[in-house]
Amino acid sequence: MEFNLHFSMNYPGHDYGGARFFGDLLEQARLADRLGFRSVSVSEHHFLNVGLNPAPLMTAVKIAAETRHVDIITSVAVLNFHDMRIYAGEVVMADILTGGRLVLGVGRGGYRYEMDRLGLSMEDSRARFDESVEVLRALLAREEVSWEGAHYRFGPLTVMPRPTRPGGPRMMMAVMNPEGIYQCARKGFSILTTPLTGDAAQFRAQVDAFRRAREEMGEAGRGLILQASRAAFVTTSASHRRAKLEQAQHHYGQLDNLYTGPSRLERGMAVSLPRNQSIEELAENILVCSAPEMVDRLAVFAEAGVDRASLVLNFGSSHAETMETIQRIAEEVMPHFSRPAAA
Repeated sequence: MEFNLHFSMNYPGHDYGGARFFGDLLEQARLADRLGFRSVSVSEHHFLNVGLNPAPLMTAVKIAAETRHVDIITSVAVLNFHDMRIYAGEVVMADILTGGRLVLGVGRGGYRYEMDRLGLSMEDSRARFDESVEVLRALLAREEVSWEGAHYRFGPLTVMPRPTRPGGPRMMMAVMNPEGIYQCARKGFSILTTPLTGDAAQFRAQVDAFRRAREEMGEAGRGLILQASRAAFVTTSASHRRAKLEQAQHHYGQLDNLYTGPSRLERGMAVSLPRNQSIEELAENILVCSAPEMVDRLAVFAEAGVDRASLVLNFGSSHAETMETIQRIAEEVMPHFSRPAAA
């Protein structure tokens, strides 16, 4: 099993500043690159602090300029926020400028707040996203494309410059529903998923759906990967673990607010709402624990068939703490899951 480091789920506040925040991100990316992480990933969110990154392709280019090995995944680029006729060219440019290390992870967006502020319909988001994926793939694969659909209608055009590889950069699809995972994998997409705050049964259903699709595809499915995301942190004592779990509970209270709640924000900062899930229940579903326990719990991922574990480390920790836990994961956790480079 390989490892991905996901940036960055917690913007501390206006006093911290964007320059310092993204400077931290770049320093963490350089460390992950040196320590053997397979990839790093950046989200796309606008107008709010949770997962703040309004320009993931630009961030990917900057990370590539300061690293040598890691792939850079957009996890995820929200296609509904963009016009695919323009976005396709931006994707090609980012792929060129990252030296082919860009992996385009795409999704339809999960925060109603963003959709509302952009005048988009959450109820229409699935249909718009599905068509956007089709248009984007066509523009990247064919030299001249015209389109007559529900959301896109245009005459013949050619995206310039053309991709350096057939069909453009590698793509992944963000999906949580098991049936959706199965259908997307059958269409040839690698998968980005997370059980979020779900239980082990939900996680198993997600993994099984992907494995079923890949097995049915035979040789065509061999190149597909399943990347599963979890909040994680290496703790050193019971009190340290409790403090990190309290930070995680606050963070998931913000996610509850944005995903399914009222979208309450104060000057761009998401309010953390009281949660139905206790800290003890949350502790069972995330990887905030000692290094040996993290190894044991990630072994379940590997045995289930997860190809890459994506670790979200910054859900309230300082930059120094995050750097330290990246180092510890690389030294004390990752060696237990190493495999030959040829694989």
